[in-house]
Amino acid sequence: MLRVIVESASGIPKKKIGNPDPIAAIVFRGEKKKTKAIDNDLNPVWNEVLEFDLKGSSLDASSFIDVVVKDYETIGKDKFIGSAKIPLRDLASGHMTSLPSKNVPLINEKQRATGANINLLIRYEGPEDLRPDPNEQPDGESSHVDAGDGGEGDERDTDVGGRIQSGSPGAPTFPNQAGKPRHKSVHLSRKKNRALANKPQDFQIRVRVIECRQLPGNNIKPVVKVNVCGQTHRTRIRRGNNPFFNEMFFYNVNMLPSELFDESISLRIYDSFSLRADGLLGDFKLDVGYIYDNPGHAIMRKWLLLSDPDDSSSGARGYLKVSITVVSSGDDPPTERKEMREEHDDIESNLLVPAGVTMRWATLRLKVYRAEDMPQMDDAFIQTVKQVFGGEGDRKNLVDPYVEVSFAGKKLCTKVIEKNANPEWNQLINLQVKFPSMCERIQLTVYDWDRLTKDDAIGTTFLNLSKMSSSGGEIEVSTAASEVGFLPAFGPSYVNLYGSPREFTGLPDPYDELNFGKGQGVAYRGRVLVELSTELDGKVDMNVDDISSDDILVAQKYQRRRKFSLCAVFHSACMLQEPGEPIQFEVSIGNYGNKLDSTCKPLSSTTQYSFAVFDGNHYYYLPWADTKPVVILTSHWEDISHRLFSVNILLFIAERLESHLNSLKNAMLAKEAETHLEEICRELINHMIEDLNSFQLPVVEGQPHVTALDLQLRKLRDDSIREMANRMREGAIDVKTTVEDIEDWLDRIKQLAEEPQNSMPDVIIWMLRGEKRVAFARVPANQILFSNFSEQACGKHCGRTQTIFMQYPMDKNKGVKVPVQLRVNMWLCLSAHEKNFNNFSDGNFSVYAEMYENQAHVLGKWGTTGLVGRHKFSNVTGKVKLKRERFLPPRGWDWEDDWFVDPERWLLTEADAGHTEFTDEVFHNETRFPGGEWNAAAEPYTDVNGETAQNPKDFECPMGWRWEDDWSFDSDKAVDEKGWEYGVTIPPDDKPKSWVAVEKMYHVHRRKRLIRPRKKISDKTAVTETRDPGEGWEYSSLIGWKFHRKERSSDTFRRRRWRRKMVPSDRLGSSAIFKLEGALGVDVDEKASKADAAKLFGANTPSVSCHFTQSYRYHLRVYVYQARNLCAMDKNSFSDPYAHVSFLHVSKTTEVIRSTLNPSWDQTLIFEDIEIYGDPQTIAVNPPDVVLELCDSDQVGKDEPLGRCTCPPVVTLNPSMAVRPKLLWLPVTKKGCSAGEILLAAELFLKNKETDGDLPLVPPRRGEKLYMVPQGIRPVVQLTAIEILTWGLRNMTTYQLATVSSPSLIVECGGEVVETAVVKNIKKNPNFPGSVLLLKVLLPKEEMYTPPIVLKVIDHRPFGRKPVVGQCTIERLEEFRCDPYCINSEVCMSARVAMIAASHGEVVIDIEEGTVVKSEPQAEMEETVDWWSKFYASVEQQEKCGPYLKMGYDTLHMFDSELEEVAEFQGLSDFCSTFKLQRGKTEYDEDDPSVVGEFKGSFKIYPLPDDPGVPTPPRQFRELPESGPQECLVRIYVVRCLDLQPKDTNGMCDPYVKISLGRKKLDDRDNYKPNTLNPEFGKMYELSCFLPQDKDLKIAVYDYDLLSRDEKVGETVIDLENRLLSRFRAGCGLPKTYCVSGINRWRDQRKPSQIFQNVAKVRGVTPPLIEGDGSSLTFSGKRYNLQDFEANTVIHPHLGPARERLALHVLRTQNLVPEHVETRSLCSSHQPNLSQGKIQMWVDIFPKSLGLPGPPWDITPRKAKKYVLRAIIWNTTDVTLDERSITGEDMSDIYVKGWMPGMEDSKQQTDVHYRSLDGDGNFNWRFIFGFDYLPAEQMCVVSRKEHIWNLDKTELRIPPKLIIQIWDNDKFSLDDYLGTVELDLLNLISPAKSSEKCSLKMLPWREGSVASKKPLPNSLFSQKSVRGWWPCTVEQDGKLVLGGKVEMTLEIVEEKEMEERPAGKGRDEPNMNPRLDPPKRPDTSFFWFTSPCKTMKFIVWRRFKWIFIGAILLLLVFLFLGILLYSLPNYISMKIVKPFS
Repeated sequence: MLRVIVESASGIPKKKIGNPDPIAAIVFRGEKKKTKAIDNDLNPVWNEVLEFDLKGSSLDASSFIDVVVKDYETIGKDKFIGSAKIPLRDLASGHMTSLPSKNVPLINEKQRATGANINLLIRYEGPEDLRPDPNEQPDGESSHVDAGDGGEGDERDTDVGGRIQSGSPGAPTFPNQAGKPRHKSVHLSRKKNRALANKPQDFQIRVRVIECRQLPGNNIKPVVKVNVCGQTHRTRIRRGNNPFFNEMFFYNVNMLPSELFDESISLRIYDSFSLRADGLLGDFKLDVGYIYDNPGHAIMRKWLLLSDPDDSSSGARGYLKVSITVVSSGDDPPTERKEMREEHDDIESNLLVPAGVTMRWATLRLKVYRAEDMPQMDDAFIQTVKQVFGGEGDRKNLVDPYVEVSFAGKKLCTKVIEKNANPEWNQLINLQVKFPSMCERIQLTVYDWDRLTKDDAIGTTFLNLSKMSSSGGEIEVSTAASEVGFLPAFGPSYVNLYGSPREFTGLPDPYDELNFGKGQGVAYRGRVLVELSTELDGKVDMNVDDISSDDILVAQKYQRRRKFSLCAVFHSACMLQEPGEPIQFEVSIGNYGNKLDSTCKPLSSTTQYSFAVFDGNHYYYLPWADTKPVVILTSHWEDISHRLFSVNILLFIAERLESHLNSLKNAMLAKEAETHLEEICRELINHMIEDLNSFQLPVVEGQPHVTALDLQLRKLRDDSIREMANRMREGAIDVKTTVEDIEDWLDRIKQLAEEPQNSMPDVIIWMLRGEKRVAFARVPANQILFSNFSEQACGKHCGRTQTIFMQYPMDKNKGVKVPVQLRVNMWLCLSAHEKNFNNFSDGNFSVYAEMYENQAHVLGKWGTTGLVGRHKFSNVTGKVKLKRERFLPPRGWDWEDDWFVDPERWLLTEADAGHTEFTDEVFHNETRFPGGEWNAAAEPYTDVNGETAQNPKDFECPMGWRWEDDWSFDSDKAVDEKGWEYGVTIPPDDKPKSWVAVEKMYHVHRRKRLIRPRKKISDKTAVTETRDPGEGWEYSSLIGWKFHRKERSSDTFRRRRWRRKMVPSDRLGSSAIFKLEGALGVDVDEKASKADAAKLFGANTPSVSCHFTQSYRYHLRVYVYQARNLCAMDKNSFSDPYAHVSFLHVSKTTEVIRSTLNPSWDQTLIFEDIEIYGDPQTIAVNPPDVVLELCDSDQVGKDEPLGRCTCPPVVTLNPSMAVRPKLLWLPVTKKGCSAGEILLAAELFLKNKETDGDLPLVPPRRGEKLYMVPQGIRPVVQLTAIEILTWGLRNMTTYQLATVSSPSLIVECGGEVVETAVVKNIKKNPNFPGSVLLLKVLLPKEEMYTPPIVLKVIDHRPFGRKPVVGQCTIERLEEFRCDPYCINSEVCMSARVAMIAASHGEVVIDIEEGTVVKSEPQAEMEETVDWWSKFYASVEQQEKCGPYLKMGYDTLHMFDSELEEVAEFQGLSDFCSTFKLQRGKTEYDEDDPSVVGEFKGSFKIYPLPDDPGVPTPPRQFRELPESGPQECLVRIYVVRCLDLQPKDTNGMCDPYVKISLGRKKLDDRDNYKPNTLNPEFGKMYELSCFLPQDKDLKIAVYDYDLLSRDEKVGETVIDLENRLLSRFRAGCGLPKTYCVSGINRWRDQRKPSQIFQNVAKVRGVTPPLIEGDGSSLTFSGKRYNLQDFEANTVIHPHLGPARERLALHVLRTQNLVPEHVETRSLCSSHQPNLSQGKIQMWVDIFPKSLGLPGPPWDITPRKAKKYVLRAIIWNTTDVTLDERSITGEDMSDIYVKGWMPGMEDSKQQTDVHYRSLDGDGNFNWRFIFGFDYLPAEQMCVVSRKEHIWNLDKTELRIPPKLIIQIWDNDKFSLDDYLGTVELDLLNLISPAKSSEKCSLKMLPWREGSVASKKPLPNSLFSQKSVRGWWPCTVEQDGKLVLGGKVEMTLEIVEEKEMEERPAGKGRDEPNMNPRLDPPKRPDTSFFWFTSPCKTMKFIVWRRFKWIFIGAILLLLVFLFLGILLYSLPNYISMKIVKPFS
């Protein structure tokens, strides 16, 4: 049980009106519980207990609760206030049973603190048996996925749902959902964010590596390597476990967005010490697409949890903080803001993968069972050899397939199965990944293994994890039982492969790329059966393993097949571009129907061959007339109908929603009334709710082939639909937000409709010319699938005629040319439902068997003897032998009649069909021996291909035609004067390949083209005589293709077609045609082998056609009114557009409009009797489209295409009830991109005898043949005035190498033209004399029909030449519309401003020099304040601005964009706008044609009265300024640059500023800033110039290079003229206060009161009245008091007099430009749309005629201050004893080393405390570290050369830290490392007072550390000095342990203090402050080598004292005994002998 006691909250922010009614909600594992609402309270107290039942499971370490506080609303949705996330790790670990959470801050949607806090108490009672062991470590590997910004406003409601734990406790939330608005599923946000054209474009990826924390290892030197798109950068090497890098890397790429988003970003951290393989400390990988999907396409200052890629069990390997941004063309990269409290930011709360989502290892188990239908990939040479020698050749299985699986950079392969087109692998592939994964797609590629050459790809497919899994975050769930999320699962199901055509050739495949999944595959290439499941935390023994036999058996049931039937009726094929060989269409699904594949039963899958006929205008079509070809296919697939039905239902809902949404958008565009919009909106929502509730998805349970994913998807779809309906009901009725919401839901429904397990292959239609595949179309099976479940479950094109534009395979021109437009009706169903086809079929189906009788002409007789390679009876190709008696109808079919002769109609169409004028041609040929006489050739008359032709004398004029002229030779070719052209034959050819016009001796062949034109005079043709079986022959000169009807003397071959009709025997109705399988009557010789039989098997299938008995006549009118924004295709910047308008088999062409991109045709094209077969009701519901192809007419060369547009006609079956169509703008597309718009409409009337007279009246004519658009359809017009302010031209480039010197401007609109006077000399004055023109023109009343205004600049050159040197089209005119009677219009204001700006005359200004008396502290504070204080106060970096704000000084306005982009200043173009002039052809792949100049001007458009008696309105442009040049002083203040693009190999830049204004240039190269991307320039540049000639101020940033040319980083251009002329007064910004001295001293030319007088004059109002003492002011009838403005401000001594201050305060309320700094993007020519960095700056402009301005500001950058850190090492204790002495004691020779990061060169160390036996060391040693420090930025400034060869020092900014290490000294080996402590001087760890209290718990990042509970102490800079004990750590076995304790005094000393209180290093002189005495070390502390006496005393004697004494005693004893033994015998003998006695 988990109990949450919600106690209270405080500091809840106020609402705009009243106080909120707070209500709190707690979400835990998807369950949500709420408190009651507290009315009207900012500090609510709830004291409510909310309980969550854990159902017997325990908490895990990743559990958390979400707290959400909202403002309770009785009606509508509760408003979000703030949320917090509380991890329950401490409860789960068992260390505590209750968790008090006091003052938890609430954060808003933008992850910022709201200022509100909440208090909770959380209690946990775990199940007894599941209580965790308190000694067990909680899983350290919990890492985090960003919950993202949670969407905007109301969407926050789901943000909580987004973090729901799915499934059982501890199940991870899955997958890659990080950092996205959570109420949408992952691929939704991905789609939404990725609206990028799929063409290669510029991208920039920026990676900033900020810092690392808690890296493993001792004394490491980390370096970070970043790899993106194959480019690698590495940071500088740092030291320590918490290194600070702050380095930025830029990666520029140009590639397809789809490819880029699959690339990964790899961040790896290495230890640069280590040369061994274990140098990798940790890594992190994520997709570029993942970053792009985050808000702003960036992740900012996030921590990444590092892991070891090779060892899944090794927990966290430290943390890395990064910012990553992906910038695409035109994007503005987000600015990085460092948060105030970030120094001690909590890693847990800012991890990229948020707490509560455990990063867990998961195994994707992919089972690859088998594949089928693999195409032939190898040469059949060996098989052919085998057959020759009588072996068994097997051509079918010439492929050796294997599967390669790749995911997140890993690749695994199955085994190769040789010579098998249907291989069975039965292998399991294990992929280990970290979840949630940042990678999305698994790629499966099937390869054909080759022994010698590279393996060829057969096909590629992708499994998208996000489509087969769910995080559960998509749905807000209210019950704990709902387990919405699920892990990736798939299948067992087939996935289909598509790629290049299947036919094998030995040549290289031109479409090979398609087999790698690049581009749309054009043919089916087989399928693979796979299954995917996911296991968490599993260990993998083998990457590739065999599948168990049980699993193989289970997969068997998913392979059960059912029979499907497909019928396609071809209604028309038109818009063919050229005639030529006969055409046929083939329809296939999988391998079924592929006529070149012999593995399936033969089917009627191809149409009959037919020749194209000219449509009389431009296109060709196939003349099928009333007999439409039909294609029948039966195929066998798994029954996945239930999946496809669900897809169709969802698509149906989406389509209805989309159409409603479009009508709502159109109503919004038409600017309809708000109430009407709301009504449409309400209706739309009601429809949507009704659709969602009424259309049920099919039940999945119990269906065949049901997989785990099916069940999960069904549940997800149901839940989503339920939730959508509920959310829709709650939805607001604010139309704009509703539209956005609905677009989101639409996206969501479309995503739910994506079916990952769609194993049904697409239907592919191919167009064949002869035997060559030319064009294809793919139709997804679900679109034509019939369903008996519900009407909505049927495909949208099932049984309906659809229009298909076929496309060329891998078309480089992306569909500029259409190969053919098809109208085809397709129907697909399970064979069990075939009978339903009868309800859908139109027309009568007839089925014929057919064969051809062939004869040859030999010796004057027709017979079968001369047939070479042909048979007496054959199929259409003549190659397959057929016999009448062998023909047997398929089962269930009978013959109806006997065989009869039926000549093929469409093969006999003559070349002149469809033409009204025709030219017959014949070539007359002669030959000779070289140098001999010319004689008639063997074939004297031929056609152009050399085929035998008739003698011209034998030509007869056909019926209905008339000869126009006699035979003559063609003189329009390269021929001589008699029309001959000459050539040489080169064997083996018998005709020359090339011809020339001049005769040479060696020429042996010549020919002459004879032509004779004829004209059609009537539609009568020769009456076709009745035929009997003896006739119906078709003749041909050779056995070839082209047949003709009449016999000619040259014919050598003839044939005729015999047909026999079949009828179904057992059942009636159209569905009988599905029973036609197999071939008819193929004669197989007894001798022929089986293989040949197989080859001939599919050769002769019955032909099926659909016969329509009745045709209907229609009348079509197409109204083509105008077009806009077409592409410029001519060099003169224009095109000559015209349109081919095509409808089925007829077409017409509009007139050509010369030199325009906005043609106005105003033309009606009338198509009289169009014959269409089929039911008129069907045509009315689904009419064929009218297709317009726009072209540019060229005098020379071919006309170029401008784009294509389709328009559905309005069908009227009863002309008397006609509804007039409305003209609509339709998009023109070219290569898949927009290429303009065209305004048109079309209507189609059904004609019959009665209604002929009811057709609308013929439109009025223009000229003889042109009809205009009639009234009622054409727009209603009104007489309108267009006033044009033509101010001037700027920056005109040269034209044809000559400068533009005397231009004038032509303005065209709506057919009216007006021209300005000529500019005499553009260099002296580029403005037009006489600036205003008036154009009276009839403009449409409706805005959407308004034609554009076209500007053309022509240059007046010598000899009367007037070329167009630039043009511009202004489309949107609404912004220029105005009310002419409105007084005080902005125009006048702007004009007056400009006048005043331009007026000459001296003005004297005296600034009062007030003497300011300053107090002492005031003066001191003044010194610490500079302009940068003002700047930092303005950017809210208070820590850097010192006492500035306390002194009451004012701040700047910071604009984070260009001043022109600030909305309230209207782009500073209020007086006149700037229009870019263009010239030249639009090269399609580039975005803009070249800009050749600018026009400055403006327009005012207003209606004129229709009544001539009414006076015309007053003119708008009345008061205009003097347009002459004036001199100005310009001050440019450049503050700093941000994130410049690196230009040097080290990833840095040496920037400097270059300024150009007119001809003046300033170059600041000497003051470049070395090695930085964020330079602070802090510089002011002053120039004078003449406006308008020098209007463009260019500020460029260059990169300094010593040897090579300096590179430009980027530049920005400012239009000074606009700033000066604008009424917003942008010349010099208004400050907040009027100061006469100090750093904010007034710098304008005029005082505020004078400026105010001007403003009043400009606005035409009474000037302000100021009281004598300046306490109040009256303006525009309003009274202002000084006290109101200065009530709560500090009045400082720099302020000027009261009247000026008040004038300034009131001025600032008048919307004028304030004192500011603007942030401008830098652009470069080589990446024009990518920002190259930002520059912060501002410009002051002072006209010299107004007197001198105030003094400029000093913005020089701050200098770093010198500081010294004195660290006194007193003692150490508890140091690890690392060595053992000779005498066996544990000891260490201790010394201490210290340095500041970034200043490793000035490392210092103490002397050595030798032989410490107890871990104590005494030093009394002083370290002194000098450093430069910026107090304002709290950073040390380190300048040093990176390498010896560097010229400049690099300036680095590093946080001030001190690293202290304890070492053990070794003389003869490397010193041993004992421990370290890293102290941040800004957030110093409080030291312990005694060594006993010093422990590891003092460290802030330790679990349960003391420091983490207490607020952090002050910085050393404010404390100045501190003394105490600190712990040192060392890593052992991956854990940190205590390595010793060190006692230190740390002291920060400023520069001047150093001289007053000097101190020496170590114990050197001056040894003072404090004085350090030598340490009192024990006598045992010495170095043995240098002190032998001490060694004897303290080592030898002390240790072996008793041994020595014992030894001496023993020695004495031995000595005594020895002497005794020596003297005893003598003594005894003496005793015995007694010699002396």
